[in-house]
Amino acid sequence: MPPDPTAAAVREAVVAWFGEHARDLPWRAPDRTPWGVLVSEVMLQQTPVVRVEPAWRAWLDRWPEPADLAAASPADVLRAWDRLGYPRRALRLQECARAVVERHGGRVPSDEAALLALPGVGEYTAAAVRAFAFGLRSVVLDTNVRRVLARVADGAALPAPALTVGERRLAQAFVPADDAGAARWAAASMELGAVVCTARGPRCDACPVRDLCAWRLAGGPPDAHALRRRTQAWAGTDRQVRGRIMALLREALEPAPAHAVAAVWPDAAQRDRCLASLLADGLVERVPGAETEDGPRYRLPAGAATA
Repeated sequence: MPPDPTAAAVREAVVAWFGEHARDLPWRAPDRTPWGVLVSEVMLQQTPVVRVEPAWRAWLDRWPEPADLAAASPADVLRAWDRLGYPRRALRLQECARAVVERHGGRVPSDEAALLALPGVGEYTAAAVRAFAFGLRSVVLDTNVRRVLARVADGAALPAPALTVGERRLAQAFVPADDAGAARWAAASMELGAVVCTARGPRCDACPVRDLCAWRLAGGPPDAHALRRRTQAWAGTDRQVRGRIMALLREALEPAPAHAVAAVWPDAAQRDRCLASLLADGLVERVPGAETEDGPRYRLPAGAATA
């Protein structure tokens, strides 16, 4: 247990703050389902809440249970995912839905090992589902929680680029022993990092633990890992090219001819590389027997899923 600030004092202040300032999000509602929580966690990966909330509502209206998504067309799944980013997540979520149906009778499991065995579910997502869907004790450690603990307990501006053993131990020390308290702390600490203790421009004046924060008490020293962090601009990247190809195919009423795909990006070598990667990822397919003088035609994967 870190001696200063004490985990108990920090927990009490953050949880009390959360009780007054928690955002009203649909996946936190009393009528939430484990499936809805799982969908929200997958959608929220590297995507802001303001974009996720309407997509989440539409998704759950269309596919309220894992069995509904499992039986959907992959093309419909990718169109519904739209511009949430990293469309491979959409197909992995569908694979997860199929596994839930096949292995667990259509009900999202609460057991950690069973969750980790589902496609696309890693350590963080499993812990989040246990905490937020089932109210069970788990160590929920996303970028927001890591940042809160780095500042409050370690006096660092930001956590190390990669999760460390020390961080895991620190996070474990902050989690209450009881299920309800642990789940509440997970939600509260994550919320604090998302809306107050942000990476850029933290609102320290609004922070419930500002007087306990080691980073603030040290005068807010700069990020010790700044040189190790790499950021990549969006413009001109393969991600942008892949996104343009996916946008073309999502909006197309018919399979797109090769010349239409060619028109999305001027660099032929980069475009062909990105198209090949989309084909390999199963996000795009060539239409069998639809070749023309112009070349093949492309579409979103049309194979029907099996429940």
